[in-house]
Amino acid sequence: MKYFVRIGAQTVEVEVEGTRVLVGGEALEAHLVAVPGTPLYHLLLGGQSWTVAAQALEGGVGRWALGVVGERVEIEVVDERTRQIQTLTGGRVAAPPTGTIRAPMPGLVVRVAVEPGQQVDAGAGLVVVEAMKMENELRAPGAGVVAAVHVAPGQVVERGAALVTLESVEPSG
Repeated sequence: MKYFVRIGAQTVEVEVEGTRVLVGGEALEAHLVAVPGTPLYHLLLGGQSWTVAAQALEGGVGRWALGVVGERVEIEVVDERTRQIQTLTGGRVAAPPTGTIRAPMPGLVVRVAVEPGQQVDAGAGLVVVEAMKMENELRAPGAGVVAAVHVAPGQVVERGAALVTLESVEPSG
């Protein structure tokens, strides 16, 4: 099965056949196992071991937030058939950069980098949550205004807890 993985402005073609994965033309052996009772997965890819936190995002099927080595990235994954349909119908509708940023897993709020009323650019750091001795910086999915900050440094949060709410920078009509 062939997939297209969008990370920011870059799209990578990934083909999966059993435990063999072709990533951007490079063949790798891959094994992915869920860690029971957690949002974590253990990934063995090309002989390297990774722990990956995965959270499905609102705003469409195939949208995920992944936490790897203390970094959080948002990706969109579509299969080959869906991509062809999107091409024929004019592409996907971009999710607005508004809404509530939520904790991808239980953890401790280490740092809050924004305050209500502050304008932020796409990719700006909002909150840092430590989980399993790894710091995960949660970033703005797009430009916006911080409508509310729901947490403070030192606060323990559960998976899915509201951290920061963003609103569009454009005035409502």
